This record gives sequence, structure tokens and C-alpha cells, in this order.
Amino acid sequence: MGEHGMERGTSRRRIEDDRFLRGTGRFVDDIATPGALHGAALRSPHAHARILSIDTAAAAVMPGVRAVLTTAELRADGIGPLPCIAKVATVEPLIIPVRPALADGLVRHVGDAVAFVIAETPAQARDAAEAILVEYDPLPAVTDGEAALAQGAPQLWPEAAGNLCFRFRKGDAAAVEAAFAAATTIVELDLVNNRVTAAPMEPRTAIGSFDAATGDYLLEVSGQAVHGIRDQLADTVFRVPRERMQVVAPDVGGGFGAKNFLFPEYVLLLLAARRLGRPVRWVSDRTEDFLSTAQGRDNRTRARLGLDAEGRFLGLQVETIANLGAYLSSSGPGSSTNAPGTAMGGLYAIPAVHMDVRGAFTNTVPIDAYRGAGKPEANYIIERLIDLAAHRTGHSATELRRRNLIADFPHKTAMGMTIDVGEFHANLDRALAAANVAGFAARREASRARGMLRGLGVACFLETSRGAPGEWAAVRFEADERVALAIGTQSNGQGHETSFPQVAADLLGLPVDTFRLVQADTRHVTRGHGHGGARSLHMGGEALVRAIDVVLVKGRGLAAQLLQSPEASLHFAGGRFSVEGDPSGSGIGLLELARAAREAGAPLDAEVDSDLDLVTFPNGCQVAEVEIDRETGKLSLERYVAIDDYGRLVNPMLTIGQVQGGLAQGIGQALFEEIAYDQDSGQILTASLMDYCLPRAEDLPPLEVTCIEVPTASNRLGVKGSGQAGCIGAPQTVMNAVLDALAPLGIETIDMPATPGRLWQAMRDAAAVR
Repeated sequence: MGEHGMERGTSRRRIEDDRFLRGTGRFVDDIATPGALHGAALRSPHAHARILSIDTAAAAVMPGVRAVLTTAELRADGIGPLPCIAKVATVEPLIIPVRPALADGLVRHVGDAVAFVIAETPAQARDAAEAILVEYDPLPAVTDGEAALAQGAPQLWPEAAGNLCFRFRKGDAAAVEAAFAAATTIVELDLVNNRVTAAPMEPRTAIGSFDAATGDYLLEVSGQAVHGIRDQLADTVFRVPRERMQVVAPDVGGGFGAKNFLFPEYVLLLLAARRLGRPVRWVSDRTEDFLSTAQGRDNRTRARLGLDAEGRFLGLQVETIANLGAYLSSSGPGSSTNAPGTAMGGLYAIPAVHMDVRGAFTNTVPIDAYRGAGKPEANYIIERLIDLAAHRTGHSATELRRRNLIADFPHKTAMGMTIDVGEFHANLDRALAAANVAGFAARREASRARGMLRGLGVACFLETSRGAPGEWAAVRFEADERVALAIGTQSNGQGHETSFPQVAADLLGLPVDTFRLVQADTRHVTRGHGHGGARSLHMGGEALVRAIDVVLVKGRGLAAQLLQSPEASLHFAGGRFSVEGDPSGSGIGLLELARAAREAGAPLDAEVDSDLDLVTFPNGCQVAEVEIDRETGKLSLERYVAIDDYGRLVNPMLTIGQVQGGLAQGIGQALFEEIAYDQDSGQILTASLMDYCLPRAEDLPPLEVTCIEVPTASNRLGVKGSGQAGCIGAPQTVMNAVLDALAPLGIETIDMPATPGRLWQAMRDAAAVR
């Protein structure tokens, strides 16, 4: 810590917000590309059909049209398929069908790209795309994962018999069966984790360029993981050295996981740019984004929990069918296998756990990681089971949680994860107090007097934060006496331009505005794994700390020479090296040292590859309170309280903002959001914001987030990661409140989203039974 004060732990406003609020942010659509052409995709109106013919003649001669690409052009130019890079230890081989950038012979979901038109203007490209004549032979479609695995279902891929992509098992099945044999009570639930879409404020957009003189490609993209996209494009699709393929992401208007991946349009833009010798731009509209961007969740699960007579959990069994969509997206299989496997069982000491997952191909948009990716699904399962167990056994749901929460650390879970530290019991008590649970009975009675149903939901969550292991970072002292922090992680709205300089300012004792963040550009960031898995501050921060260590070692050596003192006698504080005990206070500043080092041809710059592979465990307890109108099913979320632990906080204000954003998305899944398909035709029924309901400000109460700092020793900053937590904690908290409100009517289960229509129908059906 230097004279400028402790930057870590300070709620500093985001540096980047100034340009966003003034309208001077630089998003892909803001990039000037003189002479650029524009691309438009022709997409299949069918969920499943043979392509009998494609006639592009009329489109090719329309005004402004410069090219029309079909799969024939991709084959002619030797363009490879989009890869699936997920590594999953499946029971049987993981089946990865060939995924070309344009449909080849068959279309497999509504929105599957069939042709790509390049023209002088966006309107000309769209008009020409509509002029392409495609003759289809429609085939039967299937959109539900369970139906796809049923005997006689329409087959999507000849190599995937019965539409089965994989079978994944983890845990000890025999131990679970033994636990069930000893159990006093076994509760069972069928759960649906509904399909959702990220719906970022900025839809996907990209610009492809090619330099014929050098053979270099450049993709400027609204993306989250530029190195991963670069590597897939270079290694598999275009088969060129990685240094010939550059990928850059400027400001990104939200990603939530979906922008981590390689999409067909990026391949088509680069191919078109190479063929035509001009940059080519493409901007998705909202409906196109619904039809082509990876979607999330979509699991059907049968789960069982065994308890002894005292309410202690003995065993958990989870059987899931994961709907993967028509193709395997880059990391698609991981979201229903590896990811939930790390968090299955949540915060509870369950001695035996086993999960069995079958992945199914369907005629829907491919699935991939969406905020939390598997951890929301795992936590939803155990928290819903606990409330059901409470109803069935007469135990208090709160006491069941208290009795089974992990208390001793480190704790190795039945799924092999070692949780190093936590205050799980204390956070439960803090949440109950903060939400005034003791006064709930009176509030429920007041609602009843008005003819309303009121419910209280309590739930815990466990995040397993890491993403890809290891990260790269560099510190570079520039001629203008600013310091560049180059990091292989990436912000798409989280505030990294503020938080990483805060870390550096604290460690180097320089003002925070000395630093500038360099990210998301393969030309200036050597390596990196981007954003995902709430890994940025955990992995990127550790790499940055290690790079700063190298800078200070080099700086100490040079300072010792210039001050003519032994290195051991030097003290570093306030951005200066000084001699211990020197009454004159003489010394030399870090920036002065950097200038001298640069002039001597031996800069203080440093870069490191951090090999850190440890997982952190963000966690918390959250409480929701809802009120439901018995006559209409209209639901009001009255209050939401979160007591969460993200380790040491670099910027509490940014952390709370991240959590609130995640809570809004998790609440959205619980109450509003669902991608729905017609089961007969395969048509998507929610392809615009007219039909897909996002939560609005008026739908949410103040989201009361309190952070309890329990630092982890797994990284030097003591941080745990907060980016996904709200999405992981909210669904079960809200649904437990909904079901608590409905419990007097005898309703024990209802699927997300708990819309007014679904609630009204459930209440009506319950009344008919009674």
C-alpha cells in the first residue's frame, strides 16, 4: 500500500462508465471500416428438412450483390467445420457430428444458416437473401430432449443412434443405493430447468477482414474469449498458423457466456473478406439473435434425496436428460456434465452422491454455457429437494439446512471437490435475521386477510469458480509514464478497467489513473482464456500479482545499483524504493526507475504464465418473499435478501452490482423467461422480446446484497469470484417462496417460469382435486 491509500477494498466508481454515459464507448458497430461490404444470412424456416436445391441465380445479379456463399463455396475453399472443444469423460464416446458454417444437405433447426449474401449495403444483402430459392423436403422434428431419446423419435444424425450424444456418470452409485436402503425417508422430484437465452443488450456482431499481402485475417467481434475463438478459427476452420489469425473484441454490450463461442457467421465473414478483398460487416438483429446464438439450460431431471430419522442427508441421486440442440456448440456438453458435477449437493455434507446424464440431439438452437453453466442447475436440484423433504417429514426446512450444512473445513465433497473455507451456518443465520423471517407469520396473515397468498423462500448456493486453469498477464511501462496491464481475461461489462488498476495501484503504490487495461486483443495479449466461470479476478488477478512480483524484483535490483545500496536494505512504499533508516529520505520512484531501465535497454516490463488451477467456492444464503393473487395468478416479488461470501473484495460496489445483475437474471428464469418451441413443427415460439419476457425494473424489489468477506488462501488476492453467483442463487430461492405460498393449496411442485398463467392453472387444478 502506498501514499495513495488502499485501493483494494475501495468502492470506486467505474472508470469506463464515463465514456459509456457520454456515448463514446467503442463497440463493434462503432468501428469505421471504409469500403466495407455487408453480410446477411438466409436461415431455414424449417426445424428439420432436406435441402433439395438452392437457386442463387436471381440473388447474385441483384443491385449491390458481390457474392452469395453456400456450402459448395465452403467446400471449394477447404473451410473446415466448427469444432466442439469440450473435454468430457463420457461413459461412451462423445459423438461430435460435423457442423459446417452453412447447412450441408439438411437443416436441423429453425434459423440454421443456408446461405450468406454479401452486398454493398445491409438492405441489399437482406433483399438478395430473400430472393434465394431453396427447395426443402420437410422432415419430422423433435424439440424436447426426453422425447428425442424415446423410441421412434425423428433421427437427427446417423452416427447418433436414438439421438444420444453421450452418457456421463459421476459419483458412487453403489454408495447411494446403500444410503437409500438405510434411509428413513426418500423424497423424489421431477424438475425442469427451462431453456433461456442470454439476450444481451448488444446482439452478436462482427467484422471480418483479410490482408492479401500478408495473409493475415482479422475478426473484430462482440465476444468474450478472443484467444479461444482465434485458436479454433486458425487450427480447425481455416487451418493457418495462429499468428495469421487475429481476433479483437472492443467494448462488449453484455455476453453472459453466450459470446464465448465460435459461430458460423464469423467463419463466413472471414471467408467473404478473403474472396472479395474487402472487409465484411454483419450485425444480428434481435430475432436473428434468438434463432442463432447459443441458448442455455434445458434439462429434465429426476432427483432423489435420502434422509435418516433426524433429517440428516444420506444420499443424493440425480438422473438428467440434457437437451443439446441440433449441433454441439464449442463447449456445449460441459454445461450439463463437468460443470454441475463440481457443485452437485451444494453446501451440504452428503456422504454419497451420484449423477447420470444423457445428452440428446434435438431440432433446436444449440445449447452452451449461460451464466453459471451447470452450477444453477445443481443448486436448484438440492434446494428444491430440501424444501420438499421438509414438507414430507414435518421438519423445518431451515433446520434441515442447518443440520446438514458443511461445518468443518477443509471439506472434501462426495464429488471430489475440496472446499477450503466458509461460514455457511453463520450466513444462514445472518440471512434469516436480515430478512426478518421471525416476522413473516404476521406478514402472511396480513396477506391472507386481503385474499392473497404469501410465501417465504430460503435457499443456499455453492459456486465452483475457476473456468479454464491458469492465466497470462503482463505489466508494461510506457513512454508516456502510464503503465499498461495486459491480461488474458476479459471484461464484457464487469468493470475490469477499474478493478485491475485498483489491484495494481495497491501493490505498486501508484495512482489508479496511472494504469490502463489491455485486453481482448490477440495482437497485444499473448495468451488468455477470456471470461467464463467467474474466473477473471481469481485467475487474471493471480497472474497480475505474479507479474508485479517480477517487476518489483527487477526494480529492486536496478534501484540498488542507482542508490548504491544492497538490495536487502531497500524498502518499497508509496511507489518508491528507499534505503531503510536513511534520515535524508532519499530514494527513487518506480516510474523514474522504469524510465532509466527503458533508456538502458532493459525495461522493467514483465509477463508471466500463472499455473494456478485451484477452484474457489463463492457461496451464500438468500431469502425471497412473494405474494400471489389467488384470482389471477399475478405474482409480486416483495423482497429479496442475499448474504453472500465472495472472499476478499477489491471493489465492494462493483461486486454488489455484479451480484444484483445476476440476481435479476436468475429471477428472470424463475418467473419470466422461457425459450419455447412448438413440439410438432419445431418452430420457436419466443423469437422476439414481444414473446420472450425479460424482467423489468418494476418487476424487482430492491435487491439487498450484503457481502461477508471470508478470504480464500487459494490465490494471493483472497478472492472467490462473483460474476455468476446471482444466477446460481436466485432460481431456487424464488421457487421455494412460490411453493411456500402455494403449500396451503396442496401444491408441492411447479416448473419455472412461474408465470401468472402457470400459477393460475396450478391453483385451479388443485381446487378441482380438493
